[in-house]
Amino acid sequence: MAHDITAGKHLRQALELAALGVPVLPLRRGKGPVGNCADCAENACGGRPNMKTPGPCLCPRPCHAWAAATTSAEIVTSAAWVAAWRTAGCVAYHPGGAGVTVVDLDNADAVAWARETLPATRTVTTTRGQHWIYLGTMQSANGVRLGVDIKSLMSYARWLGRGEGQMIRLPETVTSLPRYVVPAGAVASSPVPRAAWSQAAATGCRHTERYVRTGLDKGVSMVTGHREQGAASQAFGVARFLGSLHKECPGPCGLATLGGEIVAAAMTVGVPEQYATRAVERGFAEAGVQVSSTQTI
Repeated sequence: MAHDITAGKHLRQALELAALGVPVLPLRRGKGPVGNCADCAENACGGRPNMKTPGPCLCPRPCHAWAAATTSAEIVTSAAWVAAWRTAGCVAYHPGGAGVTVVDLDNADAVAWARETLPATRTVTTTRGQHWIYLGTMQSANGVRLGVDIKSLMSYARWLGRGEGQMIRLPETVTSLPRYVVPAGAVASSPVPRAAWSQAAATGCRHTERYVRTGLDKGVSMVTGHREQGAASQAFGVARFLGSLHKECPGPCGLATLGGEIVAAAMTVGVPEQYATRAVERGFAEAGVQVSSTQTI
């Protein structure tokens, strides 16, 4: 009976989040994802479109960790998922899919460092520290500092409540952290981290950094939202739109770096790099803008 009550609580929470557009998944007791079934073990299924090997996995169970996260109430309440909720320890979500980045501070020292270093944003109390949540996405990385992890694209975080404070846009103080540490368990086909756009390199751009980053964050969220299909087409559209914003700028506007971030986002949902790069290059070309160095895209 206790298991059923707990399962019902987790399921209700998951449905509430999914209705808000937050991709959810169950975690086992101990905070780990539900293990892959026999058909999906070691990617025997070919993986989901955004995993190590782009493939046709149609497994109805919550296999593949963060990649299983969904906003579909039909999936969340399916028989395969309800079975997982019965043994779940908590509800998790995919921050990148929700358009946010979580700075996971694992102890008091890490929290003290964040208070001295990072802009204040929404905070959520955890078992040992805090989650600082920013609006916008970036590459995830573990151990960027002692007790500090970045959870955003291709990652999951526990849902521990809405937290307190006003969420702000992902600042350069976070994106410039040494986040290019290869996360444990990363694979060779994981997207290559790219430098974040900044106005320091876009000396001929007429727009403010906040304006450009806001547009880019929205575009990246649109690309990563197409997790099953259409991400390459979305990347083309985002590049075309962002390119049109800079058409009247004297330049340079750092479009190669903007393009690199769009490509990286598309790769996290399974688009091969060459296809993502081609889509972005075509988008910029249709917008009528010149990219100074396509080698960095």
